[in-house]
Amino acid sequence: MNHVERFRALMDFKPVDRLPRWEWAMWWDETIAAWKRQGLPSELNSIWDICCYFDLDPYQQFWFSTTDPTIDAVQHHVEGIVSNMDDYLRVRPNLFPDHSAAIESMRPWQGLQADGNAVVWITLEGFFWFPRTLMGFTKISLAYYDQPELLHRINQDLVDFNLKILDKVEKTCVPTFATIAEDMSYNNGPMISEQHFDEFLAPYYRQIIPRLRDKNVVVLVDTDGDVTRLVPWLLREGVQGVLPLERQAGVDGFTVRQKYPEVRLVGHFDKMVMDKGEERMRTEFERLMPLMKSGAFIPSVDHQTPPHVTLEQYRLFRKLLDEYTVTGA
Repeated sequence: MNHVERFRALMDFKPVDRLPRWEWAMWWDETIAAWKRQGLPSELNSIWDICCYFDLDPYQQFWFSTTDPTIDAVQHHVEGIVSNMDDYLRVRPNLFPDHSAAIESMRPWQGLQADGNAVVWITLEGFFWFPRTLMGFTKISLAYYDQPELLHRINQDLVDFNLKILDKVEKTCVPTFATIAEDMSYNNGPMISEQHFDEFLAPYYRQIIPRLRDKNVVVLVDTDGDVTRLVPWLLREGVQGVLPLERQAGVDGFTVRQKYPEVRLVGHFDKMVMDKGEERMRTEFERLMPLMKSGAFIPSVDHQTPPHVTLEQYRLFRKLLDEYTVTGA
């Protein structure tokens, strides 16, 4: 099977020759810096080059930022700058950049994906992520009660921006799948109530998800923390899966699978065992084996590999990933 065939078959709960070998969140800058001191070639600077070095499957991400005309997520300079509608209207001219150059850079990937030699995915910023970035957690929490018109204005502007991105992307390179960046859960569950999800997020999901799925794009939501209670809310709006299923937040992927057998899952390998030796890493892979066997699950580090994991320890993880993506298929 080629890479696209494998991903699509797996997400359709069909048999595959092996599971994908994909690091959805890649690595911290500090991790790469440490590895270069430990022998990673210094000329490897791009995520793509490092993926190739570790012989990971060729998955290429394009993140369409609301603040920067780049495929990388760069938002720190706007965090918490909006308190009310006047603030938003004042900063709005500096938001929603032109991504024409980034979209044009997708064009060479169209042929690679068509031949199954690469899997292209896009990331769109979501309807909790973006207003929370602009306002900060406290202000957005109060705005659900005090300034609903502000949140609806922000999210309608966002969905209009994302739809325009899709208009251009579809003419260049339709991705195999999309992730929607939300980060709307933490170790005790959702940061938003179901009522507020239905009022402030669902109407905008309903404008974007059918558009993606009409193009046969698999839709996953990226939210850290314990996603368990969020899953049914997302599924009923057409989202097909979630990642990264963080172990430190108490997520139990098996419980999620049992409750919602149709959900697609990515991640769930506990990053905190990666420096504990081969036996501990094997135990973690064995823990995930039933989930691998259940279909529509890709084992991956449950967030970015932390800097305390050495290059040699990561090489061991990669060796084991090769082994278990075969035995777990």
